[in-house]
Amino acid sequence: MASAQDGNQAAYAELLALLTGVARAFVRARIGALPWTDDVVQETLLTVHLARHTYDPARPFAPWFYAILRSRFVDAARKHKRVATREVGADVLPDRTPADRAAPDDDIDVARVRASLAALPERQREVIVGLKYRDESVREVAARLGLSESAVKVTAHRGYKAMRRWLGGRRDAD
Repeated sequence: MASAQDGNQAAYAELLALLTGVARAFVRARIGALPWTDDVVQETLLTVHLARHTYDPARPFAPWFYAILRSRFVDAARKHKRVATREVGADVLPDRTPADRAAPDDDIDVARVRASLAALPERQREVIVGLKYRDESVREVAARLGLSESAVKVTAHRGYKAMRRWLGGRRDAD
């Protein structure tokens, strides 16, 4: 690494080739050969490349490298766990039942929603109409009504809460 820091491209290429094997063996020794093993190796090499200027040649290289490798390994393991717990593979999608195919508005009483919107104070109504009916951004609604973006968000939240109460929603405590 010290030679690579001095500009020796051949030494740097040799170092990266060596680190590739070491990183792959490190990951496989801990979890076996998994599809994301190469992701850990690639992220590790990229981090080594980006952080190579932080390596102090007066200190041992291995602890510096293994700290990076462990960090990338833990990051990848967490990501894999997060994805595995929240996503379903395309080959195991559940069949849709006829009830799932019903139109989304079938159980919504549009007249009651409109009545609950009309019952709101004017400012709350304007904010919700802008955000939900006109599909304006918070920034656009704030500019149009002369409010701060935070005030638009708070007003919208209070309006939604009032509408849920008016409609008999379950989340009155929000």
